[in-house]
Amino acid sequence: MIKIAIRAIIMFFVLFIIVKILGKKQIKNLTLYDYILSITLGSITADSIISLDTPIYDGIIALIVFAIIGYVASLLSYHSHTVEEIMDGEPLILFENNNFNYQNLDKAKLSVTKVLEGCRLKGCFDINELESAILEPSGDISILLKEKAKPVTGKDLKNNIQKNNKKQSLNYIIVVDGAINEEELKKAKKTKSWLNNYLKSKKITIEKISLLTVNKNNKVTLYCK
Repeated sequence: MIKIAIRAIIMFFVLFIIVKILGKKQIKNLTLYDYILSITLGSITADSIISLDTPIYDGIIALIVFAIIGYVASLLSYHSHTVEEIMDGEPLILFENNNFNYQNLDKAKLSVTKVLEGCRLKGCFDINELESAILEPSGDISILLKEKAKPVTGKDLKNNIQKNNKKQSLNYIIVVDGAINEEELKKAKKTKSWLNNYLKSKKITIEKISLLTVNKNNKVTLYCK
């Protein structure tokens, strides 16, 4: 018990110094490389504390080696855009020109549902108000709203532009990736017959639908694959 406590204290201070040297980042801002480095450092620290048969200096040496690798990689990324793209990746456009970029969605292994979730977390509940959505290297989704959907500022109020703003209406996600969401269909007070009639009018099969939403004003938004 005493040996483990002493090793834990030693490894804590070693890891504390290493983290201070490497710099601080919030969890949500970690890139894939930062995430791997963090897990590795944590694993080495845990093994060095618990494995009494292994000399503690072996763990310290391993931590220092990984810290050096991380520090050098950070310097190279800072001075070279090419290295930065290799280490951290590059932004991917998920939505642009009123449609989803399915090639980038496949590359990022993201579904339309996840993109919509990311947009809602940023305050965009209506896909019709979205100008573009970008997947950042950190894994966060950045959004740009259309001009008419941007928040009203004090200057806008002075110019009475707020009079032209329409009240937002929650969109019900009826179809995603060719699958019907029956729960959302009920919430929207619609039936499968209504959906089938709509699809017939558009001469499209449900399998070809990427996203179909309807709001309380009966406005239907359709995106095809």
